[in-house]
Amino acid sequence: MKTSEPINRRAFLQLTGSTGAMLVLGFSLTDCKGKEAQAASQLTNLSEDAITGRELNPFIIINSDGKIILMAHKPEMGQGSWQSMPLIIAEELEVTLDQVQIRMAKVEKKYGDMSVGGSYSVRGSWMDLRKAGAAAREMLTQAAANTWKVPVSECYAKEAKVYHKPSNKSLPYGELVEEAAKLQVPKEPKLKDPKDFKLVGQKIARPDIPLKVNGTAQFGIDVKVPGMLYVSVLRSPVFHGTVKNIDDTETKKIAGVKQVIQAERKLNNHKLYGIAVLADNYWAALQGKKALKVEWNTKDVDKVNTDQQYTQLRELTKTEGVTARKEGDFAAGFAKASKKVEAIYELPFAAHAPMEPQNCVAWVQGNKIDIWAPTQIPDSAKKELAEYLKIPEENITLNITFLGGGFGRRLFADAIMEAAYISKQANAPVKVVWTREDDMTGGPFRPGTVSSFKGGLDASGKVIALQHKVVAPSIMDNMFGSKDPKQRQDDGAMEGIKESSYEIPNISYQNIFAETTLPIGWWRAVYSTTTAFAHECFIDELAHTAKKDPLDFRIGMIQKNLRMKSLYTFLWDKSGWDKPLPKGWGKGVAAWEFFAGRAGHVVFVSKKPTGGLQIEKIVVAIDCGTAVNPDNVKSQVEGATVMALMAALRDSITFKDGVPQQTNFDNYRMMRMSEIPSIEVHLVPSVEKPDGVGEPGLPPLAPALANAVFAATGKRIRKLPFDLDTV
Repeated sequence: MKTSEPINRRAFLQLTGSTGAMLVLGFSLTDCKGKEAQAASQLTNLSEDAITGRELNPFIIINSDGKIILMAHKPEMGQGSWQSMPLIIAEELEVTLDQVQIRMAKVEKKYGDMSVGGSYSVRGSWMDLRKAGAAAREMLTQAAANTWKVPVSECYAKEAKVYHKPSNKSLPYGELVEEAAKLQVPKEPKLKDPKDFKLVGQKIARPDIPLKVNGTAQFGIDVKVPGMLYVSVLRSPVFHGTVKNIDDTETKKIAGVKQVIQAERKLNNHKLYGIAVLADNYWAALQGKKALKVEWNTKDVDKVNTDQQYTQLRELTKTEGVTARKEGDFAAGFAKASKKVEAIYELPFAAHAPMEPQNCVAWVQGNKIDIWAPTQIPDSAKKELAEYLKIPEENITLNITFLGGGFGRRLFADAIMEAAYISKQANAPVKVVWTREDDMTGGPFRPGTVSSFKGGLDASGKVIALQHKVVAPSIMDNMFGSKDPKQRQDDGAMEGIKESSYEIPNISYQNIFAETTLPIGWWRAVYSTTTAFAHECFIDELAHTAKKDPLDFRIGMIQKNLRMKSLYTFLWDKSGWDKPLPKGWGKGVAAWEFFAGRAGHVVFVSKKPTGGLQIEKIVVAIDCGTAVNPDNVKSQVEGATVMALMAALRDSITFKDGVPQQTNFDNYRMMRMSEIPSIEVHLVPSVEKPDGVGEPGLPPLAPALANAVFAATGKRIRKLPFDLDTV
């Protein structure tokens, strides 16, 4: 067997992001020290005022009146980065958030990696942003010492002022910034001791929430530019279909319709086609699209059917795959096991379904482009667009708006490519807005997977052999194609499995490549949203076979990974695991550690008098290291838990003759607020550096729920989604 290569989403973002190395010290200041920040006529989330002042580094701008602007360089999609990034700077700069304005940065290389994905924003920027704030604080403090002609050791910064300890005199940052801007930037500024943090670790209200409540927050779908045309696109119902014949007679009769042109959507290395209707209002564009009569050429296009697809995936479990992790001799260990367990788990395809559908405003004027977009990858989208239209990257201005949800869908720049293509053909600014149906059926989708297991226990109930085969389409291969056809599997499909903390003497973890022509991509927590369900449910099966408590069974298999062991014991305590349950109740547990971090769930269910089950309570524990804002961490974990509930209990994406069957929220249902059970979120106390938050709270929920169902009913759930009313 061949060993898989380490290709995953994080590596992709690092490769495609713009010069992440520029933030090695937290900032790139050599070239901008002492320069006035460029006046920017940009759409911002606070105002459209020009930004003026001294740029001490790309993230901090201070003017002589004392106005302090902190630049948010990571897109805000509900995860709180619009607060957390500036808050880290503010902590070291010694200012409070009510003393600053936060502005969304335009896409420029000086900010380094501006993408948001992989729960990487805080954990990837933590030290860089701290150094940016600390360096500026030291420069301002030195400027004050120079002004007073006193030793810098006698000075300290507090709440946007520098004080002289012996005399208690002070100067505000605004009066020091001109002198500070002349100083050499310290490469290794002294960082605060965490015990002295005033902002980090506190529950501080997010400044973007009032904007979203009062309607002043600008999302991509809100953008308007003078003279723009609204666009609605009719796309082939079968992926990779092309236009054969078109009749736009009725479309052109609709008042407001201006043009009907071909559309092209570049989705990674694929090009998908459609017909764009341009009008002076969105209603006209939408009605014009509905009036189109198009014959699609789908000859030789793969017309996927879900049932047939999963039959093929199950057949592949009988083959050998690429080894992701191997210890001992699984075959020998399994052969001598006193008790053996085998199972197959099936997980479905899923849509991202963000509340704000895909949209983009684009204005292509010769070799100059202006873009307004809600995107998770502003820097790599800009680079990709430059390559696509063969325009210098510096000629593209990409304005980031708030995002109405991302969940991985906006890690793809296809909506931006499509809008730019249409604008270029139309020679006009355009606003492309996808309908809910466009968004739901257009892909890319989370790939479905099938997991095959064999497990063996000795006479004492100890697990001595475990095999887990993951059959999955490859996101990376689907997106870009593999240079080596023998290495087409995706290393990401084994995330969390190959690093599993369970210590078993004989293991074989394999990935088996499954072909698909469907567009697939990263979904919140990626492959872990399917494989964690399978792995943690099977561990529960082994615990039941061993006649052991499922949580105690897990703790007993962990000796080396102290953080995971502590997470489980913390979850035991917070959930009251050892307390007796009321009659008819069941409880289940699961935890997961992968690239984004680690978290665990305990779910309590009870039998309803009318039949079926209901969820009584969910207890979640997350070890995210230092929590920048504990309240925001809890909100993110709650959101991830609810999203996981939806994926476990509602609808999947299925295909018939190549056409997605779920089109809107009537048949791809969301969880309603009234349906959400009690969710308790507990943070494991930690002084470790920050870890991921947005994704870790999702993977363990479904297996914990399914394990609780088994505890209450004796029925194993090996396929998602399922219905609590019929178990």
